[in-house]
Amino acid sequence: MQKWLSIIGIGEDGLAGLSPIAVSCLNKAQIIFGGERHLSMLPPDDNREKIPWKSPFTTSITEITSRRGQAVCILASGDPLCYGVGATILKDINISEITIIPAPSAFSLACSRLGWSLTDVETLSLCGRPVSLLQSYIYPGAKLLILSEGKNTPGHVAEILINRGYGNSQITVLEKMGNIEETIITDIATNWQEENIALLNTIAVECIADRGIVGLSRFPGLPDSAFHHDGQLTKREVRAVTLSSLAPLPGELLWDVGAGCGSISIEWLRSDRRCCAIAIEQNSTRLNYIADNAAALGTPNLQIMAGKALEVIPNLPAPNAIFIGGGVTASEILENCWNVLLPGGRMVVNVVTLAGEQRLYQWYEKVGGNFTRIAIQRAEPIGKFLGWKAMSPVTQWVGVKN
Repeated sequence: MQKWLSIIGIGEDGLAGLSPIAVSCLNKAQIIFGGERHLSMLPPDDNREKIPWKSPFTTSITEITSRRGQAVCILASGDPLCYGVGATILKDINISEITIIPAPSAFSLACSRLGWSLTDVETLSLCGRPVSLLQSYIYPGAKLLILSEGKNTPGHVAEILINRGYGNSQITVLEKMGNIEETIITDIATNWQEENIALLNTIAVECIADRGIVGLSRFPGLPDSAFHHDGQLTKREVRAVTLSSLAPLPGELLWDVGAGCGSISIEWLRSDRRCCAIAIEQNSTRLNYIADNAAALGTPNLQIMAGKALEVIPNLPAPNAIFIGGGVTASEILENCWNVLLPGGRMVVNVVTLAGEQRLYQWYEKVGGNFTRIAIQRAEPIGKFLGWKAMSPVTQWVGVKN
C-alpha cells in the first residue's frame, strides 16, 4: 500500500529544526495528530485539521487507522521509535504504509551535553511507568539516562538512590534540550532539593555506591536476603540452576506456578528487560511478598495472578517456559501446563518429597526429559568452628517440548 502516514520527530527548536524532507511531509498532510505542545508550534493561520491525543491513547490509534489513505502526519517528540509513539503505531499499521523521520532523541542530546557514549549508558523511561522500575538498573558505576515523567521524577529518583545506598550518586537534570531556555542542574542524591524543575526534563545519573554496598547482579542467583519471604523460597544455589534450566531468551514469557515469594519469576525478568512473567500464587501473604519483591528489585511489570493454578492457567497466554515449584502432586497440573507450553518451550519442576519424585517419574515415562539431583551444603558455625549443614536435596526434572 502507498505510504499515507508520516511520523515526524520534532525537537524543542520547533519547525525551524525540521529537515527539508520532514517539512515536505508536513506540508503535504491534510490531517495532523500530536500533543497540544507540538500542535501549538504550527502557524496560527494553518487551517488544516489538527487532532490532539486522546485518553486512552487507543482511541487516537483507532482514529488514525480510520483515516487510512488520507495524507496524515503525526508530530512526535525526538525519535518516535525511542520510547515514542512510533513503536505503538507500528503495532497496528505496517511500516510499508509509514514514513518515519526522527529528530535526535533525548538520550542522544543528553549524551552530547555530558560527553557520554550512548553505547555505554543504561536507558529507561519512567513516563507512565512505575518509578520502581529504576531499581534493576542501579549498580556501582552505572550511567543512567532516564526519560522523566515530570518535575517530581528527579526527587523520586534521588529517594530511591538514597534508600539503596547510592546517596553519593550524581544527578543531572537536563531541561528543554534544544530550546534557547535549556538548563542543566546537577547535585548529588543526598543533597537533592531542587523543586523548580521544568515538566519536560531528562535525568542523568552516575551511580556511586556508599562504602560497604554490594551491587545486586542481574545474573541469576541473588542472595536469599534480597527477598522478603516466609521460608517458601527457592534457595540461591538451586535458583541459579533452575534459571539456567529455564534458559530465558529476550521477549519470552514464563509461568511461575506456585510462585511463593516470586524469586524465580523476578530473576527471570531481571535477566532481560524484554522478558515477561506471570506469577501464580493462592496464598494471600505470599502474594504481598511477590508484589513487594517485584517493586524492590525493579520488576514492577511482573504480572501477579491470585488463585489456584488449575483455575487460573486456562485464561493465560501460552508460555515459552514454565516453572513449577510446588503442588506437583495436584491432579492434572503437569498435563495442563505441558499441553499449553509453546513448541520448543521448557518446563522445569523442582520437588523435595518422595511423593513428588514418584509423580515426576510417572510423568517422565510419558514425555521423557531428564532428572538432576541438586544437593547443597553450606558452612555454618558449630560451636567455635565451621561445619557443613546440608539443605534438603532437590530433584529437578527438565522437559523440552518438541
